[in-house]
Amino acid sequence: MVPVSAKSGKNIDVLLESILVVTELRELKANSKKRATGTVIEAKLDKGRGPVATILIKNGTLSVGDSIIAGTKTGKIRAMFDDKGRKVKSAGPSYPVEVLGFEEVPDAGDIVHAGDEKNIKAVADERRAQEKEKNLTQKNKNVSLDDLFNRINEGELKTLNVIIKTDVQGSLEALKSSLEKLSNNEVRVTCIHGGVGAITENDVTLALSSKAIIIGFNVRPDVNAKTMAENAGVDIRLYRIIYDAMDDITKAMKGMLAPKFKEEILGQVTVRNVFKISGVGAVAGSYVNSGKITRNAKIRLYRNNVLITDCEIATLKRFKDDVKEVVAGFECGVSLVNYNDIKVDDVFEVYQMTQIEE
Repeated sequence: MVPVSAKSGKNIDVLLESILVVTELRELKANSKKRATGTVIEAKLDKGRGPVATILIKNGTLSVGDSIIAGTKTGKIRAMFDDKGRKVKSAGPSYPVEVLGFEEVPDAGDIVHAGDEKNIKAVADERRAQEKEKNLTQKNKNVSLDDLFNRINEGELKTLNVIIKTDVQGSLEALKSSLEKLSNNEVRVTCIHGGVGAITENDVTLALSSKAIIIGFNVRPDVNAKTMAENAGVDIRLYRIIYDAMDDITKAMKGMLAPKFKEEILGQVTVRNVFKISGVGAVAGSYVNSGKITRNAKIRLYRNNVLITDCEIATLKRFKDDVKEVVAGFECGVSLVNYNDIKVDDVFEVYQMTQIEE
């Protein structure tokens, strides 16, 4: 045992020396000549590069061009980068690398194997079939958080299915683990699907067939998914803080969920240009795609379907005139309260909180 301190750095050198001594005494060695195996440490969907996974090599050597599989996700390595962002062609045991080439975002903790492309595809197909069969066996009645307590009391509900979509893989694992720990003797919370990126029509379809609630963390539904969910009555809940999601589900399970305010989406606006004005900051030259934007509303700024900030409108203008609202089909100038990092193609989701009459 070596007592260490990450804060002061005490005994870190002793720890490293001790690890080397143990490996020498036990002859713990990796074979760098075999096909690589490793573990996905983190994964995300990058706007410019696609699925990106950070992999720690355990055995063998991973090279550019290798076919790989992690869980049900497959791909062929296009490029690799070391911890300093430099391109590398291969990585051996104990070497962490950022890998480009997965067709989909893998799950954190998945074991990565390199191998023959044909065999990898066969293994992936088999794993997907097993996953699909597992999903089909889960049959539960439709539910929303608002009527969850009543369904429990009526004996109709034993399992609450949730579908989780997040901005990065680490958040997905944390949220999934936190929600499933809320299970009690009357209701079990089960994550039937999780993924990285925007909420899509496929997620809504799965929620509809499995009677699940969709939870989005720092992401939002795309336009088609949102319309489909509204028509089908699928409950989508969006959060920025894990504890808020836990709190809502806990209150629903206890019959305490009684919101006094309801969110109303007013419209969607796309940023077409950004102007820097002295004394004002960034002003977004924008186009109202749908609905309307009003001066007293609030705004969520999304970039590539990932939530960047949630704030209030500072100014709303048509040409040089201050206005109270701008409707779909017209352009306007928008500045935000205490936020200037606005970019072209950002999307503003305009909303307001309306009080519910009891």
